[in-house]
Amino acid sequence: MNTVAEVFPPGEFLREELEARGWSQTELAEIIGRPVRLINELIAGKKAITPETAIQLGDSLGTGPELWMNLESQYQLSKVRSTDGLIARRAKLYERFPVREMIKRGWIEASKSIEVLEQQFLTFFGVDSLGAEIPFCHAAKKTDPQDLPSMLQLAWLCRARRIASELVIASYAEAQLRQALPRLSALLSAPEETRHVPRILAECGVRFVVVEPIPGAKIDGACFWLTDTQPVVALSLRLDRIDNFWFVLRHELEHVLQRHGQDRGYILDQDIEGGAMADQISDEEAVANAAAANYCVASEEIAGFIARVAPFFKEERVLLFAQRLNVHPGIVVGQLQRRLGRYDLFRKHQVKIRQFVTSSALTDGWGVVHTA
Repeated sequence: MNTVAEVFPPGEFLREELEARGWSQTELAEIIGRPVRLINELIAGKKAITPETAIQLGDSLGTGPELWMNLESQYQLSKVRSTDGLIARRAKLYERFPVREMIKRGWIEASKSIEVLEQQFLTFFGVDSLGAEIPFCHAAKKTDPQDLPSMLQLAWLCRARRIASELVIASYAEAQLRQALPRLSALLSAPEETRHVPRILAECGVRFVVVEPIPGAKIDGACFWLTDTQPVVALSLRLDRIDNFWFVLRHELEHVLQRHGQDRGYILDQDIEGGAMADQISDEEAVANAAAANYCVASEEIAGFIARVAPFFKEERVLLFAQRLNVHPGIVVGQLQRRLGRYDLFRKHQVKIRQFVTSSALTDGWGVVHTA
């Protein structure tokens, strides 16, 4: 059985010092120039030793002030009720996981019980211990292709996996998805047409979900597999623009078509506006990027347009070009920006699409908490 040593108030030690010297409380008070009442209260444990008093006692008794300050600190700490390690356990949760963000989103329920909190995190991440590695096979669009997924990204991915697993849709068929690409392409003409995307993908056996981005996660979308025949495409709509939506969506669909992410831990790629340099991305990402860009605007079309009008990219020409291709001008603008490195061009045409996508997609975030 463990026993805790009793800690006495500093006044007990002060009484012993006076007895050893044969001094009275009055004499000590006269020596340090303080009221007798103060000495009496110190010895009775009614008064705490201040730094000033510690210096005076140290000088008068030849002990130094540190002794009295240490005695006072130990005594005051002994009076505080033990937390039984609860604070340390809670601190470990906050060190590893985005606790506040996950509670704010309703992914984890706030609780004063550390046991309840810990169990919720174990369940959420599907691990047996809080220090265990969190496995997740995915192909995700991220800023640094060499980095491991951060805890923010893993939390986002695990949430996407959780809600995607609740969808009941047809079995995945690669042939049907390829046949659906022209149908999806027909939706590029207007932002409101994006509301049809979830239905078309469901018919092909692709689970499509939208999860609000976590600040700092820097993840736009991901492709992962619940089983070998259950692909998931999850988007964050971090950049709420029509061109970014279609580029990221088609990028992730290419991962599905190529079955990327099934036999590897994860595939990360850079998508900072214009994308990463060719030598900074994997072969899988290069394939997905090319497919996405060509899907938004055929490579030969955009190359021919640039060759004809450069360096005078007038808005009227861009609008006529988009009309001829039957795509929204914002999609053409996005491709021009990427190719030219001119992200200031015609940004007003990069309209928002989130309200249309989330109106029909299984969505978690923006004030809506998905519950099973």
